[in-house]
Amino acid sequence: MLRGLRGHHWRGRDRKGRSTWHRGWILAALALLLAGVLALHRQIPDTLGNFGSLIETFLPWFGLAVPVLLVLALLRRSATALVALVVPAVIWAVLFGPLLPDKSGGSYDFTAVQHNISADNTSVASTMQTLMRADPDVISMEEITGPALPVIEQQLDGTYRYHVVEGTVGLWSKYPLTATGPVDIKIGWTRALRATVQTPHGDVAVYVAHMPSVRVHFDGGFTANQRNHSAEALGEAISREQLKRVLLLGDMNGTMNDRALAPITMQLRSAQGSAGAGFGFSWPAAFPSTRIDQIMSRGITPTAAWTLPQTGSDHLPIGAHFQL
Repeated sequence: MLRGLRGHHWRGRDRKGRSTWHRGWILAALALLLAGVLALHRQIPDTLGNFGSLIETFLPWFGLAVPVLLVLALLRRSATALVALVVPAVIWAVLFGPLLPDKSGGSYDFTAVQHNISADNTSVASTMQTLMRADPDVISMEEITGPALPVIEQQLDGTYRYHVVEGTVGLWSKYPLTATGPVDIKIGWTRALRATVQTPHGDVAVYVAHMPSVRVHFDGGFTANQRNHSAEALGEAISREQLKRVLLLGDMNGTMNDRALAPITMQLRSAQGSAGAGFGFSWPAAFPSTRIDQIMSRGITPTAAWTLPQTGSDHLPIGAHFQL
C-alpha cells in the first residue's frame, strides 16, 4: 500500500488535471466541520430542539467519522483531506483519549452500585442477585414499582438492613441511614432522595435521583426541557449540602458531556471518568451506546468504576469503589 501511495497514481493528476493537493476539498471541509463540532460542541445552540444536548449525548461516537473520511481520502488520493483529518483526530484524542486507559487501582473501603431496574423488569429477584454479587455497601435503584418492592426487600433486607424508598427511587445500605427524605426536582412527583449513610469512616451524604426522560422526535428535536429544569433543582440541593462527603447515584438521562447537567457536573466528578476504563456505556443494555447512568462524588476518592452484567432491565448496572 505504501508503494501505491508513493506511486504515479498518488502523485499524479486526476482527469481534470488536479494534483493531490488540489482535490478532495469537500472531504477536507467535512473533516474541519467534524473538528468544529467536537471542539465547539458547547457553542451549538439548544434553542432548536435541544440540538446541542443531543449531539453531546452521543459525542464520542462522532470519532467514527474519522476512519470513514480517512478511507474516502485515500480513495480520492487527496493529501489536503488527509492533512485536514489530523485536526478532528487530535481533538477527539484530547477529549476522550484520557477515558480509554484503565485508571482503577488502589485500596477502597466503600462500594456503591447504581441501577435503574426498569418498571418492566420481570426478573427482579435475579436482578438483585446480580447487584449483590458486587458486594456493595450501598445499592441505589430507580423505577421501583409497587409489585417489585416486596421482592427487592425479600432479597436485600438480610444483608442491607437499612433502606429508604421515596416515590420510585430507593437506597439500601449495610450501614445506618439518617436524615432521609425526598428531594424536590420540580416534576410534580418524587424521583429523588437524600440520606446520610453512617459508615465506619464517617458520614456520607448520598443522593439518589432519576432525572426525567428525554425523547428524540423528528418534528420536535430532543425534548429535554423537564430534565434540564430538574438538573437545576438537584444542583441547587447539592450546593446546599452541609456534609463534605457527597455521593450522587442515579439515572441522569444525560451524559457528563451534556451541558444541561452542568449544575450537577460542575460540583461533582464522575467515578467512571476518574477511575474507570473506557466509556462505561450503560444504555441501552442490549447495545450500550451512551452512559446516562452516573456515580458522581466530591470529598471522596474513586478508585475503580465498572459496569455490571446485564439484568432484566434496559439499563446496565454500574458500580464504583471509593476510598473514604
